[in-house]
Amino acid sequence: MKLVSWNVNGIRACTGKGFLDYFKSAEADLFCIQETKLQEGQINLELDGYHQFWNYAEKKGYSGTAIFSKAKPLSVQYGIGAAEYDCEGRAITLEFDRFYLVNVYTPNSQRDLARLDYRLSWEDKLRKHLLVLDENKPLILCGDLNVAHEAIDLKNPKPNRGNSGFTDEERGKMTELLSNGFVDSYRHLYPDTEGVYTWWSYMNKVRERNIGWRIDYFILSERLAPSIINAGVECLVMGSDHCPVTLELE
Repeated sequence: MKLVSWNVNGIRACTGKGFLDYFKSAEADLFCIQETKLQEGQINLELDGYHQFWNYAEKKGYSGTAIFSKAKPLSVQYGIGAAEYDCEGRAITLEFDRFYLVNVYTPNSQRDLARLDYRLSWEDKLRKHLLVLDENKPLILCGDLNVAHEAIDLKNPKPNRGNSGFTDEERGKMTELLSNGFVDSYRHLYPDTEGVYTWWSYMNKVRERNIGWRIDYFILSERLAPSIINAGVECLVMGSDHCPVTLELE
């Protein structure tokens, strides 16, 4: 089974930059996107053989998530049961026979950390949602989690310490999540690999010089870890300021 997750930074813009070509070539069983930035009826993606699930933000041109699945899920949940976050279209949960898939777009704490408290509360509510699911069956969490967990996960950790996405508080929430029985699939396979990132600033030649952050993840229940075949980062795929990340399971 192959899964793909990609923050497309606006699906309408991304479709003009090769999204459908990559989608077709990926041949994923489950394809998750974040930051769709649209409302219902603003795009018609013809994805033959896939069921489509969209969660839109109330605010126009903002946030939003979607999942495209070859298999029809047993159930679908939009949001995490918290109105202050669910209005932003940040989460979709699909239930299948053997696992749950949770696709999320974590709030950015913003450059001045104005939204840090909002972000940290999200972390607690999301973790609670995941732990309830995990009691029933294992889960796969994917998406733009807006945090570089360890120093190895960004190019310049020292000057970024305390900045949005690399605060001690945000990193601590990731540590807390993983300590509750979950595994970062990429680091599970490649614990010491450096220079692998999933997001780059649009500033001049930053991506060309690979000055990036790894903030997009596939995180799994620990009991799924033996099923991991590969966890990939498609850093050469353009179309967004993020690149797709992939997961292959037996």
